[in-house]
Amino acid sequence: MTDREVWITGIGLVSCFGEGAEFHWQKLGARTAPEPVVDCETYKPYCVFPLPEIDWSLQIPRRGDQRQMENWQRLGTYTAGLALEDAGLKDNEEMVSTMDLVVAAGGGERDIAVDEEILRESLTRNDRDMLLNERLPTELRPTLFLAQLSNLLAGNISIVHKVTGSSRTYMGEEGAGVSAFQNAFARIRAGQSTHLLVGGAFNAERIDMLLSLQLGHFAHMGDAKPVQARQATGGGTIIGTAGAFLVLEDAEHARARGATPYARLSSIASDLGPRDLEKTKARIDALIDDVKVEPGAAVVSGASGVAGITELEFDALRRHLGEDVAIRAYQSLVGNAVEANFPFGIALAALALRHGGFYPVFEEVEKPASGAPSSILVSGIGHYRGEGFAVIDKV
Repeated sequence: MTDREVWITGIGLVSCFGEGAEFHWQKLGARTAPEPVVDCETYKPYCVFPLPEIDWSLQIPRRGDQRQMENWQRLGTYTAGLALEDAGLKDNEEMVSTMDLVVAAGGGERDIAVDEEILRESLTRNDRDMLLNERLPTELRPTLFLAQLSNLLAGNISIVHKVTGSSRTYMGEEGAGVSAFQNAFARIRAGQSTHLLVGGAFNAERIDMLLSLQLGHFAHMGDAKPVQARQATGGGTIIGTAGAFLVLEDAEHARARGATPYARLSSIASDLGPRDLEKTKARIDALIDDVKVEPGAAVVSGASGVAGITELEFDALRRHLGEDVAIRAYQSLVGNAVEANFPFGIALAALALRHGGFYPVFEEVEKPASGAPSSILVSGIGHYRGEGFAVIDKV
């Protein structure tokens, strides 16, 4: 590892509110937090933060490219284009052709009709393993399986935006977003890369995803509530459609091309283990110590709202940074973007530092900021597994 600085020089964001880095700062960084844009009717009793209206052709010009992608791939490819544009690299073919790519992505969309048929039949049979063996070979199409591959997002970004350096994809829910940034950070610090595009995308408007969360008892049911307010009624996560991609650069590389940084990614740490109360508490404490957050830092929290782990996260943050620490749980406004959750938090932190401000309270129990922070801790605790923290500093 070297002492190379890692700068954030481009941000692409899409959420239920709309698109663009500056748009999100104006929307979320205003004096008062906006009312959430949330759909609690389509998938009742579950809520989702939906995809905004998007003209895909602005970042994916060819209709053929658009047609062969599912929504999560379109969203990721579109958001990656926004990040490249924001960094001033979109039309620089020489620069993007040597740019490395690190993506956090889940699987593609499922054949809902087949899933429903198998679930319906399983209600009247006890030999469910046999049922699966009977139905899957005849009902699943090979082309559907290919469409589910997580690295298709990276492939589409390479095709559409000509980002043709090395490519790496991470799977594993919220932890994938942490791992993607950890890898990107390490490669620039070690001098293995000079500029990277890193991030993820998630489509929440999928009944198969809601079923999966409900089967694990992770989904919040009923009206939408902010992250901490949900704890009084049993907790749970509300998923949100979102994309977040960032351009990371070696500071010297950025200076050489005259780029203005949003902020510096100073440290990042992650861990993974069973959600045993004491062991998880010890892991979180160790991670916060490891990233060496400065006293007086504010927090941009990716807390999911799931009972137990959410209280554990907030307790740890207050224990390390003081009871009056300003914590902003952004899932209250944009939902859990799963693989894109941690990238989204890093983007929000970088935006605040560039603009010399912070965010208003996202729910009443949050403490107001005492001033503009020069350092922000980003937390990314998965709803089921995986923990990560990063420190973003003002340049």
